[in-house]
Amino acid sequence: MTHQVHAFEPPERFVAGTVGEPGDRTFFLQARGGGRVISVALEKVQVSLLAEKLEELLTEASRRFGIALPESTPSGHDNEPLDTPVDEEFRVGTLGLAFDVDSTTVVIEAIEAGEGEAETELAGEDDDTADEDDEPDDDLDRLRVRLTPEATREFIDRARRVVAAGRPPCPLCGQPLDPAGHLCPRHNGYHR
Repeated sequence: MTHQVHAFEPPERFVAGTVGEPGDRTFFLQARGGGRVISVALEKVQVSLLAEKLEELLTEASRRFGIALPESTPSGHDNEPLDTPVDEEFRVGTLGLAFDVDSTTVVIEAIEAGEGEAETELAGEDDDTADEDDEPDDDLDRLRVRLTPEATREFIDRARRVVAAGRPPCPLCGQPLDPAGHLCPRHNGYHR
């Protein structure tokens, strides 16, 4: 079976977004460029971890290579919805990150979930020497995006806003609160 690599180096737009109401949202990464729009589905926790690990990658790149870090962008936020139609190309199983020192760019690779893949992974690389022995993933579709540090910062900011826009967390257990409340495990199943 042949696989497709959807490469955007760089994209016109790369964002995390959702479709649906809080509590029933589907999360997507969406890349647009060259007349193409590719949307891949993933879990909320993957979006949250991706933003966190990208922040760590930028900090490490700054520390190790002296890359100037862009500040958080308070103005000019991309608050536009995902481009429609949102057609899921594949569901993400693994996310890979790398920093290319030569071009001073961040490379994000979203790899399709393989058959029977039970858990999600976030693989990190801190330079452009990716592990070439990962042959089992070679037959899986992937989305590859190359971003400047500024575009990466914008992606991080939006991803955090998208994750935070869901249901508020319970102050005791951290699980999402439904509009009708929930049975908190910290209360051992009892309401106060």
